[in-house]
Amino acid sequence: MSARSLLAAIDPEKYAITQIGISHNGAWLVGENVLDALELSHTESYATAAIWPDPTRNGIYTIRSTAEGEMLSRLGELEVVFPVLHGTFGEDGTLQGLLELAELAYVGAGVLGSALGMDKAVFKSVMRAHGIPVVDWVAATRSEIQQDIHAVIDRARGLGDFPLFIKPANLGSSVGITRCMSISDVMEGLYEAARFDRRVLIERGIKNPREIEVSVLGNDSPVTSVPGEILPSRNFYSYESKYLDGTSRLLIPAPITAELTLRIQSLAIQAYHAIDCAGMARVDFLLAQEAGDFEGLYLGELNTIPGFTQISMYPKLWEHSGLSYPALIDRLIELALERKIERDRTERRFHRES
Repeated sequence: MSARSLLAAIDPEKYAITQIGISHNGAWLVGENVLDALELSHTESYATAAIWPDPTRNGIYTIRSTAEGEMLSRLGELEVVFPVLHGTFGEDGTLQGLLELAELAYVGAGVLGSALGMDKAVFKSVMRAHGIPVVDWVAATRSEIQQDIHAVIDRARGLGDFPLFIKPANLGSSVGITRCMSISDVMEGLYEAARFDRRVLIERGIKNPREIEVSVLGNDSPVTSVPGEILPSRNFYSYESKYLDGTSRLLIPAPITAELTLRIQSLAIQAYHAIDCAGMARVDFLLAQEAGDFEGLYLGELNTIPGFTQISMYPKLWEHSGLSYPALIDRLIELALERKIERDRTERRFHRES
């Protein structure tokens, strides 16, 4: 959905676009309208694609089977890559590492920022080290859950009263998240989250929280949008309410005080710098309704590749802040090229003076 929205908005007169799709089994495919082919599972005629991790061989390559064996051929040059990938192998620094090896410009955070933004447990540790308020949590591994789930449950209960939230440490789009109101919910939630990651995060819940989000744009000097508020149609902002049923509401700008707006924008910039983010991010906050503005404010997550559909909060916040969806795409590509220029200034060879 994010890729389709971006392709519909990007200016074809300004950019020569090569679609690279990735199938569920990890095959890279290239060709005209590969997005449609992937959705329809009609990819037989599409060439397998590869980016060579060698800066002297810039571009996208195709691999075709011939009578003589598999043949590798260069399809064309790549100037900038726009990853529209959520979750594992797209948002976690792995793809970014490949693009760094290939010395390609790409939209969004680098290896470090992507990895820190994706790993919720390590991210919270970094936030706490910088004095940014986060909800209390504990982490557990899949092996701990399998070997002694009751010990993990005891650690979870140490966080306080229900509700508790259990989620994979490295994932997104609310996949694998369980809102727990009982010990049996905790047990089920641990097993569910462990399906999607070897590390699991358990968070103290906030009763009836308000969900406030802000968009960040830039490299070394980022700027923020106006904040928006999500009114989820379910107990929390689930995958279904985000993408499928369309019943959640967005309030832009969020009905909060000017002082709280500035506080949220300031914390978002602090978090952005703390993980060395770049390009873009959506920063999510929880606000306890029964507490005062500042006392009940917690930073939840920083998403380095936020949802990019026409109804997603990230582009909608910028649209309300005066930056249209096509202009936002242009700016993100400019930032990617600027960051590549900055990376190219780094010396890669050391010669000892004789």
